[in-house]
Amino acid sequence: MKISPKAKRNISRIAPFAIIWLLSGWITDITEIGVTRNQNLNPDTDISLTIPVLIFASLANVLVGVIVGVLEVVYLEKRFSNRTLSAKFFYKFLIYLTLFIIIIVVLFPVASSLETGISLLEADAWQKLGRFLVSISFLTTLLHLSVRLMVCLIYSAISENLGHHVFLNFISGKYHQPKIEKRIFMFLDMKSSTTIAEALGHIKYFKLLDTYYNMMSDPIINSRGEVYQYIGDEIVISWKTENGLNQANCIKCFFAIRERLHEQKEALSQEYGFEIGFKAGIHFGEVTIGEIGALKKEIVFTGDVLNTTARIQSLCKELKADLLISGAVKELLPPSHYRYSSKGEIELKGRNKKEELFSVTLEKKLTSANNR
Repeated sequence: MKISPKAKRNISRIAPFAIIWLLSGWITDITEIGVTRNQNLNPDTDISLTIPVLIFASLANVLVGVIVGVLEVVYLEKRFSNRTLSAKFFYKFLIYLTLFIIIIVVLFPVASSLETGISLLEADAWQKLGRFLVSISFLTTLLHLSVRLMVCLIYSAISENLGHHVFLNFISGKYHQPKIEKRIFMFLDMKSSTTIAEALGHIKYFKLLDTYYNMMSDPIINSRGEVYQYIGDEIVISWKTENGLNQANCIKCFFAIRERLHEQKEALSQEYGFEIGFKAGIHFGEVTIGEIGALKKEIVFTGDVLNTTARIQSLCKELKADLLISGAVKELLPPSHYRYSSKGEIELKGRNKKEELFSVTLEKKLTSANNR
């Protein structure tokens, strides 16, 4: 079964939660073994750390980490997107605390059974659970779980705001030293943005931009693209070469976004009073990537390819095309159902060398079939 790019992205975002819970669980267990010398000081309420119990605890920690990760990535992130950071932490903490108590009630008797060999059907296994829930050990356990949860919530907040790939690159130090890579870039700009902004006013226009960018999320993820920057009403998307060229993903992304906006055309018109369109330019070349900044660190791309892509996009209106790509991209793209029309060799501002540009449209037969 082929895993979709969105599913792969979600898995890569959920996995760190499982790792955080597993490692923090091991730290807690090793600390407890060191302090108590592996002696159970409260046998009436606590479970001895035998090998089977430690293995079970590790599996349980991974399971809890996965559950927290799924809830964060798939459900709670969107549900609390409009809340402040402190409100997010508070409400999520209450939700997870309730979940942890349920998990403890379910798993504690199993761990007790592994420790003593007593069947879960016997009353002793459940009586020990009752004693544990009213003991200081239960409060200590909740404290440990709360600390792990806070680490997860901090990771989730940083990952959400920086971007998952950017955060991992910071942690791994991948671009601590500048590197040269070949990348594909798309500069995508909203049409008539000045007119729309003046008509809507600052606050409503900001909400429109938020809605506009949210609608692009799935097409960007499904085309294996990465958001490099939001610049007002313009978004810069980048692809590693193989990802952008595979199945013409960089072109597919443009048309997927257009289709998404077309599907929401009526809703956008009712909410904001405008039909939203955009134009884009795509180019390919070498960039230098590295961490930069003293007061605030960012991973930055530099190179002529960025300036050239911006200039290609700025020619869309003049050349009467919604999507323009450079000859450098055209040469690398695999055969597909897109039609490329040469706009001639254009001398781009700031460059001595002319660049052949192509407009891109869907094949007429395919477009007609989709319309039916």
